[in-house]
Amino acid sequence: MSFTPLPGTRAPVRVWTDPYAIEPQAAQQLRNIGALPWVEGVAVMPDVHFGKGATVGSVIAMRQAVSPAAVGVDIGCGMSAVRTSLTAADLPDDLAGLRSAIEATIPVGFAKRADPVDPRRVRGLEQRGWADFWERFGALDKRVAQLETRAQRQLGTLGGGNHFIEVCLEQGGPEAGRVWLMLHSGSRNIGKELAERHIGIARGLPHNAGLPDRDLAVFLAGTPEMEAYRRDLWWAQEYARRNRAVMLALLCNVVRDEFPQVGFDEPISCHHNYVAEETYDGLDVLVTRKGAIRAGAGDLGIIPGSMGTGSYIVRGKGNPDAYCSASHGAGRRMSRGQAKRTYNTADLVRQTAGVECRKDAGVVDEIPAAYKDIRQVMAQQEDLVEVVAHLKQVVCVKG
Repeated sequence: MSFTPLPGTRAPVRVWTDPYAIEPQAAQQLRNIGALPWVEGVAVMPDVHFGKGATVGSVIAMRQAVSPAAVGVDIGCGMSAVRTSLTAADLPDDLAGLRSAIEATIPVGFAKRADPVDPRRVRGLEQRGWADFWERFGALDKRVAQLETRAQRQLGTLGGGNHFIEVCLEQGGPEAGRVWLMLHSGSRNIGKELAERHIGIARGLPHNAGLPDRDLAVFLAGTPEMEAYRRDLWWAQEYARRNRAVMLALLCNVVRDEFPQVGFDEPISCHHNYVAEETYDGLDVLVTRKGAIRAGAGDLGIIPGSMGTGSYIVRGKGNPDAYCSASHGAGRRMSRGQAKRTYNTADLVRQTAGVECRKDAGVVDEIPAAYKDIRQVMAQQEDLVEVVAHLKQVVCVKG
């Protein structure tokens, strides 16, 4: 499908789903965003749903301004994936041992490492830039100075919520049965701490008085507040990228230990909560993607569904109406609280049949039925991406 304009906004708001199917709270958020004087336009992805400040699944192009809440608190959250040389026939019938080996290697939930990762000791990990990266920590917002040790010990850890590590099988086509490794994580606690501090600063700036939503407060180009935010933002986005790189290297090594003959293709990685400097129709803008990936012409991306429905590797079509973007996943159709009230562990067991994963009350809020139908989401963005591979998980690790 192509986009549908959302009526009643100052800046164009283009929607890649049925506008009448968007929950009222999210629709109001989109109208609030479209009313901001700095906004050039908004692209709304088919996985759109209500979020804090800005909707999840929104791409916002601003002139000389950026809203930290439109990036989100998990700065740099995103996906990484790699195709292996293994096939389904190489995997054992019982995958519990592989899941346990992954969980023993990569801390999940609130866990952190006893000692920081030494990149030199991780086979397959990019070695460049680590010293400079950590040296730049000292330039971050002074209120996070005491968090450096925690940030170091959380590097290479998964986190909780909808973050996951998966072993998947490619579905259909000439590569059917090929094993993929995939993970979803972000900038852990340090990204959250930086985001919340800057959101608080933005709320107090005089030019943000009278906004329809105080969480949409912006920083303006050329101000000390904008420069401080951009410094911390770029660092947190790099932290998230390096966090995923560490985990993917460790995950590959777990698989290598189990299957010494394995080979790996070039990894794919993409943020879906971040800011980028881009140009459209000759206009330089700051594009915030909150729950959206870049889908420029030829860009490879990853769009996951839920812990029982599979994921997609995609190639972007470079649609400028969407600011060269696509959805970041299926998107929630119900809140975590509603999911827990609606479903139980028996439902979770049924909906994750055939997947080696947690099936306890602690992850009922991640049950597949709490998410939109990923097939419909993909059908609604055929003008944004083409499918390269359809994957179905056989192992799913969650915090």
